[in-house]
Amino acid sequence: MGWRWRALGFGLLTPALCLLPGLTTTAAAAVDRPPAVVVLGDSAAAGDGAGDYEPGTRGENGNWCHRSPHAYVHHTGLSGEAVNLACSGADTADVAFPAPGHYTEPSQARQLVDVARRYRVQTVVLQVGANDEGSLTPIGLACVRAFLDPAEPACRTTIGPHVGERMRAAGAGVERATRDIRTAMTEAGYGPADYTLVLTSYAPPITGRMISVPVAIGCPFSRPDAAWGHDVLFPAFSDAVRAVAQRVGARFLDLDLATDGHEACTSEDPANEWHRRLTVDPHAFAFGGRDAFGYHLAQESFHPTAAAHERIGRCLGALVRSAVPAAACVTGADGVTRLVRSAVPPAAA
Repeated sequence: MGWRWRALGFGLLTPALCLLPGLTTTAAAAVDRPPAVVVLGDSAAAGDGAGDYEPGTRGENGNWCHRSPHAYVHHTGLSGEAVNLACSGADTADVAFPAPGHYTEPSQARQLVDVARRYRVQTVVLQVGANDEGSLTPIGLACVRAFLDPAEPACRTTIGPHVGERMRAAGAGVERATRDIRTAMTEAGYGPADYTLVLTSYAPPITGRMISVPVAIGCPFSRPDAAWGHDVLFPAFSDAVRAVAQRVGARFLDLDLATDGHEACTSEDPANEWHRRLTVDPHAFAFGGRDAFGYHLAQESFHPTAAAHERIGRCLGALVRSAVPAAACVTGADGVTRLVRSAVPPAAA
């Protein structure tokens, strides 16, 4: 990616460096209400793949949001209530105000207004964009189909030349959703200085370093396509969201290397991996044909596990407590996950 990183370290981020979101300027935010951190977005934020989904989000009355008590919002160490508004399968339009909502729930921005009136919201986190048309999830499915169908060319060759424009389009959707989040907080009586807004990217679930025969153990990707996804596609999405954060005055957490070395199909023991392997038949995953339960089981595939969420949550909390505008959550060769700050921006930026 062309980055040089300076480690911040979880233990070195002291309250003296905080943005002090509790020192507010509006009457609404100064009211004596319990503090809260709120996350909005899709399955990666909701905790799909981490298991133990909250009652009411496991398919009851059509709600398949799959919110997990293991999701990273519950591991930040930030004070107050952790409120999870994210929903599996959501795209950027489902966060924004005009949307009718997703899986029976109203727009996440509309829900945020209500939450912000009940709590003194100090931190708002958004992780979304993967499910937008032409973005990460559709591309991943295209790569699986290319692997399963010998007549299909490799996805890195068909999609690769268009990654830039696709990720810019995804970034535009993220920006619209982010601006509606700002509007929601204004509607609830907050000023921009009353809370910290954080945008995040995604941790790649696969890598070219897969072991054995990947399809036989639940990863129906060619190694070259998987390496391209890990090294090119996900960083391109991160760059798009980083640019959005700069434009809207938000902070940015890069997750490109948050699970490095622990992606799906990288260990003889799946328990050592921080992403779920494929949970259904690969042809059903790529081409459909599942019943309702099978479809939602498939959604868990290639999502962060509870172990990954715990580490991402710690990084998120460290970023919020720091004074840095942008940083990355990086797992090193020693297996330790650290928050690090870039010293030099990418040459392509």
